[in-house]
Amino acid sequence: MSTRKKLHMIGNAHLDPVWLWQWQEGFQEVKATFRSALDRMKENDDFLFTSSSAVYYEWVENNDPAMFEEIRSRIKEGRWEIVGGWWIQPDCNIPNGESFVRQGLYAQRYFKEKFGVTAKVGYNVDSFGHFGMMPQILKKSGMDYYVMMRPMPNEKGLPGRLFQWESDDGSQVLCFRIMFEYCTWGKVLDLHVARCAGELREPIDELMCFYGVGNHGGGPTKENIASIRRMNEDPALPELVFSTPNRFFEAVEQKDVQYPVVHDDLQHHASGCYAVHSEIKKFNRKSENMLIAAEKFSAIAERATNQPYPKDFITAWKGVLFNQFHDILAGTSIEPAYEDARNLYGEAITIADRNMNYAIQALSWNIGIEEEQGMKPIVVFNPHSWAYQANIELEMGGSVNDGTILVDETGKQLAFQSVQSLATANGRYRLSFIADLPPLGYRVYKLRTEATEAKLQINPIKSCDYTMENDRFRIEFDPATGFISSLHDKKLAFEVFRPENGGAAKPVVIEDKSDTWSHNVFHFNKAVGEFAATSVKRVEHGPVKSVIRVTSAYGSSRLVQDFTMYRELDYIDVKVTVDWREQFKMLKLVFPMNFVFTRQTYEIPYGFKEREHNGEEEPGQSWVDYGGIARDKGVVYGCSIMNDAKYSYSIMNKELAITVLRSAIYAHHDPKVPEENGHYTFIDQGVQTFNYRIMPHEGNWEEAGTVKKAQELIQRPVSVIETYHNGALPQINSFLSVDKDNVIVGAMKNSEDGDDLIVRLYETSKVLTDATITLPQWGRTIKTTFGPCEIKTFRVSKDASVPVCEVNMIEW
Repeated sequence: MSTRKKLHMIGNAHLDPVWLWQWQEGFQEVKATFRSALDRMKENDDFLFTSSSAVYYEWVENNDPAMFEEIRSRIKEGRWEIVGGWWIQPDCNIPNGESFVRQGLYAQRYFKEKFGVTAKVGYNVDSFGHFGMMPQILKKSGMDYYVMMRPMPNEKGLPGRLFQWESDDGSQVLCFRIMFEYCTWGKVLDLHVARCAGELREPIDELMCFYGVGNHGGGPTKENIASIRRMNEDPALPELVFSTPNRFFEAVEQKDVQYPVVHDDLQHHASGCYAVHSEIKKFNRKSENMLIAAEKFSAIAERATNQPYPKDFITAWKGVLFNQFHDILAGTSIEPAYEDARNLYGEAITIADRNMNYAIQALSWNIGIEEEQGMKPIVVFNPHSWAYQANIELEMGGSVNDGTILVDETGKQLAFQSVQSLATANGRYRLSFIADLPPLGYRVYKLRTEATEAKLQINPIKSCDYTMENDRFRIEFDPATGFISSLHDKKLAFEVFRPENGGAAKPVVIEDKSDTWSHNVFHFNKAVGEFAATSVKRVEHGPVKSVIRVTSAYGSSRLVQDFTMYRELDYIDVKVTVDWREQFKMLKLVFPMNFVFTRQTYEIPYGFKEREHNGEEEPGQSWVDYGGIARDKGVVYGCSIMNDAKYSYSIMNKELAITVLRSAIYAHHDPKVPEENGHYTFIDQGVQTFNYRIMPHEGNWEEAGTVKKAQELIQRPVSVIETYHNGALPQINSFLSVDKDNVIVGAMKNSEDGDDLIVRLYETSKVLTDATITLPQWGRTIKTTFGPCEIKTFRVSKDASVPVCEVNMIEW
């Protein structure tokens, strides 16, 4: 029996459909690469080829059906192996949890339909880091194995090339980190094989060695294949076999080896990518959340009003998933590629917006609303599975007068105020009020312009140009700097921010001469200046809210922060408008926290991650929490910062910072050095807007409901101004609720293979939880137990006699 060690030679072509080129060029290169791989198979009966990404196969199917059939036959033969099981190889930090589910849902179903197979091996060889909940999503999408390369050993120490990667719910996938690189050119293969052979160390006697021309495609060459045959004759080298990832994992699974367990994110590579290109990241979050909300109400409207469920959600999702490719969403492609990406996001957002409108107007049109002179009904829809209060703002025609009142469906009056319209014209105004919304449903409010009853008299909060104060908090601004000089919790008599650090919400300008990726840069901390206030002024004041606008400048750049304090809500909302004109610089908003014994928690896709406060740039989703013990008070306290467009944070010396933008050169790759007087296009120039929320809280973030409050910010209620009409639906309604605060709905949609209802929920606090999900309109109740951080998917038939069943993420 041979004791020779073995290298599984994995013939592949890393295909970047977009990078230093646009997708049309990538489209052509996919066809050329696939053609080359098929030709090598004709020449070599033992040659095997591995490829991922369902979108490539869909391109070939639509553009070269004959080649598609040829690929189909090679897959059936077992010589062409599909890996990945996702629509594309995405960035694995920035998309939300549901996007990763959809990557597998649409790709695995496509592979099964077209080729009769599904991928067993997850495959993201070039993505710039991997979030810690991915093992669960891979497992529940039919993949028990994972192949990655970045972070490299200098960026993340791992116990070996092979390890069990475990997520917080306990799911494990056997993971392989590629050695050195995933592609080779010409005679470099000899050197590559030699250095890979040096990685074979007991008890590991088999590893994978990837070869083939890549990035712009190409794949294994005739020279590659001849070299492998020649080297295999050298007894000093391991045995070289043409192989695939499936064959490799099958071989190592048969060995009596206990692989070490890694329970962690796999970070950090290219940490500048968490922030660079604000627009693409904002569009990503917006499109994800619009689609998720539209699917919920489309499923409800079909069941409640027979409004047809749209068929084009899959088109929208495929566009979003394609734009999540790691060189698009990460911000590292050439400038014209972002015009293409903008168009795809525009298509997705348009589909979501249209489908949402059909759904909510089908519902609102079927609500029974009485006729009343001078009354405008407003139907507000809550896309979330819990009840909550939300600030509603909507444009209205006409005007309000001293006799105008706002009531709910019971006739109870609510406070409201008129704020500046988006139209600078007569006859329009903007209504603002706090709606108390039922779980995943709607409520009717009525604006009565000819009311006879006395108007509810509500005193506004205390405020002036530099201070606002409600029952819980007082916020003060330094008129010279515009920074928050005090955020005082009146209940605890505690300053949330450290006053000795010069203020909070401080816009700090950082020197950043790194390339687009920020290769080998982990800290951005060389401050070169701060924005200085040019105006601090109260611009809105009424019974609902007050707003202080801080306008500031740095060089040729301008920054406006509108700080909103509500009478009824215990958080501060901030709308930010940046007009950025700097180059080779970064902008951070800095918040010095006043806590000791701290822990710092970041949202990751369908989960969370506690990290060290060492100043490293970290990827995060819509929220980050800085928690600990309130200094000098001795009680557990924290502050959550949430936003609707950003993904990059850092924490150092008890200062939490949101990275707002980076002005790197488009597609600048180290070691290329820009010419000192060269002409380049810089990213993130001009005007951008986003929103963030400051939520101080007693207790930890789990008790404070941070996850829900962040979802309320990024997936907002939707309103319809209605008229009176008869209808079978009541004026307040709820279609789904969950009895536990730490279990929330991530998605609700029609099934891909029919009209069953798919409901996906996840546990948010790492606690074993018994939960009851109620769908009252359809007489359905789901009682289940969630493991810590577990994601569950249920299929609910319209036929009440068919039991609810749990399915995987592919809906099987």
